[in-house]
Amino acid sequence: MKKEHIVLPADPADAEDFDVSAEALERGQRARLIRMTRTKLGLSQSEFATRFRVPVGTLRDWEQARVTAPDFAVAYVKVIALHPDVVADAVA
Repeated sequence: MKKEHIVLPADPADAEDFDVSAEALERGQRARLIRMTRTKLGLSQSEFATRFRVPVGTLRDWEQARVTAPDFAVAYVKVIALHPDVVADAVA
């Protein structure tokens, strides 16, 4: 059985802390990027999902790091962050 590479070990002084794998760290960083982009635009999850044609359930899963956002989604969100009106017009 392959053991996951731990990139952030648990703090032994904190009983509630836990090890974080490279995959979990990547998933969390992607979730943060998506959530921060949405909040900087001042949009709720529902508003963001509607405006940029992303299923709201998928957006929630990405933001809560339940699912790792795929590369294309991260690229899309980065473009949205730079040019939200252009993207909204393009998908309208």
